[in-house]
Amino acid sequence: MTFVLGVVLFAMGIGISIALHEAGHMYSAKAFGMKVRRYFIGFGPTLFSFRRGETEYGLKMIPAGGFCDIAGMTALEELSDPADRKRAFFRFPTWQRVMVLSAGSLTHFAVGIVLIYVMAVSTGLPNLSPPPTPPVVSSLSQCLLTRPDGSCRPGSPAPAREAGLQPGDRVLAVAGTPVRDFDELVQAIQSRSGPTDFLIERDGQPPRTVQIPVAQVPISALGGQGDQLVGAIGVAPQRPGAVRLHYGPVDAVGRTVSFTATMFAGTWQGLKQLPQRVPALLDRIAGQNRPDSPVSVVGASVLGGDAVGFGAWWFFLFLLASLNLFVGAFNLLPLLPLDGGHIAVNVYESVRNALRRATGRPNGPPVDYARLMPLTYAVMIVFIGVSALTITADIINPIRLHP
Repeated sequence: MTFVLGVVLFAMGIGISIALHEAGHMYSAKAFGMKVRRYFIGFGPTLFSFRRGETEYGLKMIPAGGFCDIAGMTALEELSDPADRKRAFFRFPTWQRVMVLSAGSLTHFAVGIVLIYVMAVSTGLPNLSPPPTPPVVSSLSQCLLTRPDGSCRPGSPAPAREAGLQPGDRVLAVAGTPVRDFDELVQAIQSRSGPTDFLIERDGQPPRTVQIPVAQVPISALGGQGDQLVGAIGVAPQRPGAVRLHYGPVDAVGRTVSFTATMFAGTWQGLKQLPQRVPALLDRIAGQNRPDSPVSVVGASVLGGDAVGFGAWWFFLFLLASLNLFVGAFNLLPLLPLDGGHIAVNVYESVRNALRRATGRPNGPPVDYARLMPLTYAVMIVFIGVSALTITADIINPIRLHP
């Protein structure tokens, strides 16, 4: 029951974020004097609407976004009402148009920052720079390669178990090279193949050497990307519990700023790596465990439900904050039909006209959006395709949170 509650609460959080995104466009446009004709949440048939002043507000059947209809979003739009022409979007200074177009993403950033501050003073912020994990074996795999149902593939026993390693063993060196933490141990193993000497310490006894035949497996079987073969022996590290740091109302301000900056850096890395992570969705649809693949709002809601089910409210808030930061940054990419694409068009017109005026020529004509439609459609097809793959993976084989 708590899982269902978590899914519903997370879905509501996404809906509120969408509503605030469109509200950012609407209120900034109204503040500059632009005419906002409609503000709707959702798409498709209208469930209900009402008019207040010059703006119609409403809710549509399909909860997959929203829109804010501002008069004269391009100079090519035909406006029959003279009052609309005077307050058309395209007549306002470029900086004001850019502010209105950016307001949705800025709202997402504000929501993310507020959620991070709430975490800092309540559930605590996770330590994003934990100390290195010691090279201690926590568990041993039964096999290196598994079928989609989780059973072992024939002929793929885990070398570490076969060689007699036990949970709690500390690896001091691999092939004579000392290892200080589990990351160094993984790097040493992945670079080896065949019989390899491991210096092991067990229960305070004198170190002893154990020879383990390092097997070669696709890196994708270990949660990586691609088909590159790497060494593996089938050991897992000791994972410390999540360390969270709590702050007072004043100290939390500075920590929120630094934590948000770290999350923005991670968001940027995630955006750059997004194209190369798409193939992992096919692996997940086929039944493989690929936690490195993208997730949709469906998958994020499932993780939110798991978080509430396990009482991990800090992760619920962290996930919602991360989603807002990611959506805000993604929406600023200079691609139509995203807000970032419209910003790019408006900035291009402004720079072009400034250069023309500097050389004694009149302003150029407005950008013809009709000529950009093929590119816009291509981007939309890619977005829809990736979204369909992601949602399918999240339904067939969702990434789950474990206590």
